[in-house]
Amino acid sequence: MDGSNLHNAQNVMSLDSDMSFTNDNASPAPVLGTLQSVLSNISTGSPTQAIQSTVSPNSQIKLHQDTAVQVLTKSRLQELVREVDPTEQLDEEVEDILLQLADDFVETTVNSACLLAKHRKASTIEVKDVQLHLERNWNMWIPGFGTDELRPYKRSSVTEAHKQRLALIRKALKKY
Repeated sequence: MDGSNLHNAQNVMSLDSDMSFTNDNASPAPVLGTLQSVLSNISTGSPTQAIQSTVSPNSQIKLHQDTAVQVLTKSRLQELVREVDPTEQLDEEVEDILLQLADDFVETTVNSACLLAKHRKASTIEVKDVQLHLERNWNMWIPGFGTDELRPYKRSSVTEAHKQRLALIRKALKKY
């Protein structure tokens, strides 16, 4: 197996027979959910129910839509705030809003990745599905994963005020 195939094999999740996402690698990892459940919630317009993950005996992780599992917990959020500023304290309402934003972000990213995988007529969600959503909608890049498209270097435009400052500097240099 060459390096590119190995790289792709490490970043693929496949669907098993009951349409639950399973990780094909040896170490079990959290799974995204069923493609059918995500698409049915999108088509009905109802918000996706909270997801609970359970580990089956054969180390495949399956998701059930029973109880809530938060992506970011209150204790972890407080820990992140302490890393930024040890003296900062968040109000209870602010914590709740930030936790809800994190959950909504993950949910929309997973939904979009499922739709992109379905559009590719694939039964697997790959890193490029998540990456495309994050790049196009959030202008974010996943560290360590390059894209196939080449982005031209965008040179910042020079403002008129900057041109005037440069002209003054050149004028002052000519005097000496």
